[in-house]
Amino acid sequence: MPIMLGLDLPHQIYAHIAGVDIVRHSDGDFYVLEDNLRVPSGVSYMLSNRLLMMRLFPDLFRRYAVRPVEHYPALLLQTLRSASWVDQPTVVLHTPGRFNSAYFEHAFLAKQMGIELVEGSDLFVRGGHVYMQTTEGPQQVDVIYRRVDDVYMDPLSFAPDSLIGVPGLASVYRQGNVVISNALGTGVADDKSIYPYVPDMIRFYLSETPILNNVQTWQCRKPDELSYVLANLSQLVVKEVHGAGGYGMLVGPTSSQAEIESFAKRLKANPDNYIAQPTLSLSACPIFVDQGIAPRHIDLRPFVLMGKDTRIVPGGLTRVALREGSLVVNSSQGGGTKDTWVLEDEEAL
Repeated sequence: MPIMLGLDLPHQIYAHIAGVDIVRHSDGDFYVLEDNLRVPSGVSYMLSNRLLMMRLFPDLFRRYAVRPVEHYPALLLQTLRSASWVDQPTVVLHTPGRFNSAYFEHAFLAKQMGIELVEGSDLFVRGGHVYMQTTEGPQQVDVIYRRVDDVYMDPLSFAPDSLIGVPGLASVYRQGNVVISNALGTGVADDKSIYPYVPDMIRFYLSETPILNNVQTWQCRKPDELSYVLANLSQLVVKEVHGAGGYGMLVGPTSSQAEIESFAKRLKANPDNYIAQPTLSLSACPIFVDQGIAPRHIDLRPFVLMGKDTRIVPGGLTRVALREGSLVVNSSQGGGTKDTWVLEDEEAL
């Protein structure tokens, strides 16, 4: 993103919050399926699931030493505050509004952190700073926890027709007078065409070997790899490089021949827009269905907070493919969620 060129961010932290999707294959190994850095979502469901489970099954929590996750909002607020140069920064959560599919989470987190939930119309720029309108007059804002995509953040610098952004925000950001979390442009890491290079980035920038493997990935923009994908569509999962929410993808083993042929035409017409991966046998867990208890495929999204220290709450969002045999766990595709337990080490009991 050109606006980020030459920009020196506080503490050199670009991504304060990350959601990493992890799966376990039938070979027993864990794999990183994708990274979420633009506006990682789902943590409110982690917290709500735990609250509900504790109310329904209090005996289980008394019997087992389940590590808590309730302190996540406090850790998040601490991380956001530490992102600013200001001693007592004012933090707000910027939401697209109540019609956004994740608005429940925005309102939930703002309430839990004790900060203001604001829309673009509540903020304005004056004298090189960002302010929010309050009943007591303008109040300077130091940190914006954004739940708005980059392109809509500032109509003067990005999409001119955006009604949910703040005119002039990018200029204040460039001056270092406001922190935006996550930083503008971090969504490039969500791009599935960047994903295959992450292990090499770790080796190059950190001189470390990745602990978890990536899933083997074919980039359809490469002619040889496109040929392989087209010849094996019935066995592969094909995704849009900018896709999210389980949209615009093909799961070969569960698709009809007509669907595969139709998708092949889309691949040939715009190969740069797709990557392909083998169809993993995701691990499963038992859930309640109409017929009783049955297995359903899952993945895990732990949430990582990066400030002065890097912290992971002992839990995460376990997403469940509720349809029998489905490998698509996204809530937008009918997926559900489960509480995730991390137990204390036996030595600590």
